[in-house]
Amino acid sequence: MGKGLETTLAVLNGLVGNYLSRTGNGLATEMSLYRADLPLPAERATLAAAYPHATSRLVVFVHGLMNTESIWRMPDGTDYGSLLERDLGWTPVYVRYNTGVAIAENGARLSALLEQVLEAYPVAVEELLLIGFSMGGLVIRAACHAAETHKHIWRSRVRRILYVGTPHLGAPGERLGKLTSEVLRAIPNQYTRLIADIANLRSDGIQDLAHAALRDEDRAIARSPWDLRDARHPVPLLPDIQHHLIAGSVFIDPRLTFLFGDTVVPVASATYKGHALELLPPERVHVLPGLSHLALAHSPAVYERIKATLEQPT
Repeated sequence: MGKGLETTLAVLNGLVGNYLSRTGNGLATEMSLYRADLPLPAERATLAAAYPHATSRLVVFVHGLMNTESIWRMPDGTDYGSLLERDLGWTPVYVRYNTGVAIAENGARLSALLEQVLEAYPVAVEELLLIGFSMGGLVIRAACHAAETHKHIWRSRVRRILYVGTPHLGAPGERLGKLTSEVLRAIPNQYTRLIADIANLRSDGIQDLAHAALRDEDRAIARSPWDLRDARHPVPLLPDIQHHLIAGSVFIDPRLTFLFGDTVVPVASATYKGHALELLPPERVHVLPGLSHLALAHSPAVYERIKATLEQPT
């Protein structure tokens, strides 16, 4: 499959992926491991062949909305995973998934997949590291809570999770989108209401970003579209895991950093500011100036921060 088609399918799944999945459409992306742009079944023989030098430290990368695992790739062909393998001996695996599906559902699917990976991996896993970009960080959090419910073994191998540009307190752009739809529907005009109806067809995954809904019960909370405040849902960062937050800002000036963030995710949302920041030591929260949202997934500066984090003892 060509790069252009893969990108198009990723965007399509992000927009209406829940509908594609619900109707059994062949264009729906199934969650799977990927390697060299090809699906990699979580089977022992397949993983042993793909990773002949597998180590006991396994790092799993989860991309964001409308992305594939190629979002991690730098211009020279390396990515955070290949660099961690070279520099620190971690074995990288990459997850591709349908980003239009509800975050809670993707979390449950990821938890089940990680359980399969742990069972099929060719060597015993000493530590399982999770790194999520944007929505991927929320899917990881949802997977952790799903693992608690289903008593999945992989959860016991996780000591650290790194979140890169993750909207922990929700995405104001989606909250504004909901408000705009309500305003259009309130106008007594058939055309504006039609536009509002079309806008409301956006996927469950996109709508979940508004308030960072991690569980089905979070999605069911009734919220006014006029409420543009950050999310305050009752799902905390799990206390037995070291959580490391990396945020970006397109501005260098610190006075503008917190105001604009990376243009998609505000710094306050990416750093949990005002919600549970007091639970995280300052050395686990980093804001990198001069980086837009997408650039966070393939930036040398972000890699150096990831590497420095993993060089510290847990």
